[in-house]
Amino acid sequence: MSYKQIKWLILWIPTLTIGVWEYLRHTVLLPYLSMELGNLLSPFIVFAITVTLLRTLFTKMEATQETLRREQSLKAALEEREQLARELHDGISQSLFLLSVKLDKLEHSDSKEETQEQTRQIRSTVRHVYEDVRQSLAALKEAPVITDQPWTQSVKTLAAEIQSGSGVQIELDWRLSDAILSPKEKVELLSIIREALLNVQKHAGATHASVRCRSLGSTAAEGFSCQIRDNGIGLPESRRRASGCYGLRMMESRAEAMGWQLHIHADGGTVVEIERKGSVSK
Repeated sequence: MSYKQIKWLILWIPTLTIGVWEYLRHTVLLPYLSMELGNLLSPFIVFAITVTLLRTLFTKMEATQETLRREQSLKAALEEREQLARELHDGISQSLFLLSVKLDKLEHSDSKEETQEQTRQIRSTVRHVYEDVRQSLAALKEAPVITDQPWTQSVKTLAAEIQSGSGVQIELDWRLSDAILSPKEKVELLSIIREALLNVQKHAGATHASVRCRSLGSTAAEGFSCQIRDNGIGLPESRRRASGCYGLRMMESRAEAMGWQLHIHADGGTVVEIERKGSVSK
């Protein structure tokens, strides 16, 4: 039975019940039931129908809604995997092209110093490619998590994994209701938080990081804000715009695609701020 059919049955069953009851008691039961007794029995009959038929239909409706929620979450997770695959492909293509240019320079180099410098740059690029590929493959291997647990559990699990793997103490202050975000927004926000924390782990030299997210109001339309802060060495503008910083550009492109505001700046470390105001992004 479809979701639409269930809704129509819930709307029509009480009306049809009263209609059938009134018809029967006026055409068949009138000699046996007084008007007062018939009026008294009417609400009890509707209640009995509600407890039996409608309760079953409500259970089916809830099951259908849960199935739809799971399908939406799975679709968002699969879209995320496809986007990661595209980013992995683009990142590798850019890096290989850069390696090709540097190898050409190395081939035509006449001085030992220039050769050593080009070799050092090639090694650095290879390390960046390795890290980006390893990180992207790890994200691709993560199966979409579709469970009955709150989505915030995924955030807590991510923070615990980063903390255990790096030794960076991560403080989680989460005041963002699951209902504020759509399934796609949950996937994209978790990806941005993951990338920010991985940058803390790999580059910041930090001992402490915090993730603070909160709703800007009581409804989804009022938006949310999220801040990831560390006590590391900070992020100079020169490094932010460097050719190897694919992770930062990924965060910016994700936020832009969702219509969010993303700000990255230094303040006794690095601060990443994500904010969404107004109506829900699609």
